[in-house]
Amino acid sequence: MQSSFSLSFSHSSAAPISRSHHYSECLALSDNGGLLNFRFCGLRREALGFTSLKLSDTNRRVHLSSRGHLKKVAAALSDNGAPPKSFDYDLLIIGAGVGGHGAALHAVEKGLKTAIVEGDVVGGTCVNRGCVPSKALLAVSGRMRELQSDHHLRSLGLQVSAAGYDRQGVADHANNLASKIRGNLTNSLKALGVDILTGFGSILGPQKVQVGSSKKIVTAKDIIIATGSVPFVPKGIEVDGKTVITSDHALKLESVPDWIAIVGSGYIGLEFSDVYTALGSEVTFVEALDQLMPGFDPEISKLAQRVLINPRNIDYHTGVFASKITPAKDGKPVIIDLIDAKTKEPKDTLEVDAALIATGRAPFTQGLGLENIDVATQRGFVPVDERMRVIDAKGNLVPHLYCIGDANGKMMLAHAASAQGISVVEQVTGRDYVLNHLSIPAACFTHPEISMVGLTEPQAREKGEKEGFEVSVAKTSFKANTKALAENEAEGLAKLIYRPDNGEILGVHIFGLHAADLIHEASNAIALGTHIQDIKFAVHAHPTLSEVLDELFKSAKVSLPLHHSQSTSFEPSK
Repeated sequence: MQSSFSLSFSHSSAAPISRSHHYSECLALSDNGGLLNFRFCGLRREALGFTSLKLSDTNRRVHLSSRGHLKKVAAALSDNGAPPKSFDYDLLIIGAGVGGHGAALHAVEKGLKTAIVEGDVVGGTCVNRGCVPSKALLAVSGRMRELQSDHHLRSLGLQVSAAGYDRQGVADHANNLASKIRGNLTNSLKALGVDILTGFGSILGPQKVQVGSSKKIVTAKDIIIATGSVPFVPKGIEVDGKTVITSDHALKLESVPDWIAIVGSGYIGLEFSDVYTALGSEVTFVEALDQLMPGFDPEISKLAQRVLINPRNIDYHTGVFASKITPAKDGKPVIIDLIDAKTKEPKDTLEVDAALIATGRAPFTQGLGLENIDVATQRGFVPVDERMRVIDAKGNLVPHLYCIGDANGKMMLAHAASAQGISVVEQVTGRDYVLNHLSIPAACFTHPEISMVGLTEPQAREKGEKEGFEVSVAKTSFKANTKALAENEAEGLAKLIYRPDNGEILGVHIFGLHAADLIHEASNAIALGTHIQDIKFAVHAHPTLSEVLDELFKSAKVSLPLHHSQSTSFEPSK
């Protein structure tokens, strides 16, 4: 599944935009605490036989400050095409975000001497400015919604006095979580003997990287670029970090405005609308396309709008660009000029207290020295093949160079970056492994949540028409699930898109309680090639939300006979 995106920005911009759930959905994404339990933390550095390089430099720019260093760099550049005969490392990773971290852990498991270059802080966008702190804010918004819903509480026999919140306390919760996860990531790398080289990494030539202002030149047999992305701000929008902000600023929660406009209704926009409305803000969406949530399956999007948008203090403008946004100053509000997305004619002007720019993310690939190896980015993205191997300007593969995560644009999700990194390590250690991106799930952590894997219904039907197969759809409601009813959270739908001729799962979309946790049964089935006629025999504990998926698969009608065999059974010992 290629990353879809929402175009809510100035029409004059040609910069790259990608689906803003890039981060939402980061530790599983989207969020999932799994990073607290590292498989290899018990290993000693000495047992692995690794040495430790410690470079202390936080400068992200490379400066050539001495004549002697100029000679060293010139020598390295003149050696393009002539890789070093020996290497400092088996694997060098530029970028210590979730993708780089996942690659490093797998590399150590495979016995590779590994180093990570990081010019900022370990954890990248996801941990420090993305999915991790955003999940902390969303945890607060979820609790607030429960406490503010008298009808919901009364139905459970509960009585609660008026709920309130401390803004700084909420902000501290998000910041503390990010610090904790960042520390866990750093400690896990150090415990495994991965060298963390501080400074910005720039490629000098084949298998050669310069690190930081110390001008240290490091060699590696294989190199992975994992530099991630930054918030994309369209032309005409002035960000002051106070009243016109990106997600980086919003996660600090320095204020809760009475009225905030959110430009873009993708994952980032939806999640922040959930946070702000729970904390008392009025929200206005500005969306370039004709409908909200354009990246979702249309049926799921329609239901989500009915539950997440319409009952809340949210209004919206669709089919318009925010051609200009001026921050608040001198007692004046934030001013947003809207133009028609098609005709480019002036449409309206909004005056709000703040504006959040949630128009997607742009790859962070400047200054990598790609020109030294004849690699030209495409809209900022590093071109790669299905094995994440970097492709140069002539269409040839660059030996021993790979790019993963947001920097290649294949699928801007933190867990996708990690999976790509693992696939690269598999390849450099002798196994030809190609990642199936259609099996990678995504999630939006609103209340209720949205999750998906594979194709949307329109995408599946288009594929079926081209390739000559039928597409069928099965659905089940959370209203038929005992656990959801017990929680009094029965608003939701699960949708299965499949081939009735052979039982292949083409896509699964879920809107409802804990949808982000439920999607993995479907994503794993797609990854393993499990067909519906086999997964129907899976047993689910009762009563659990997982039975939503159980009923979904059982309701599908497949013409092929069942593959399941009960020829062997295992009885518990008595």
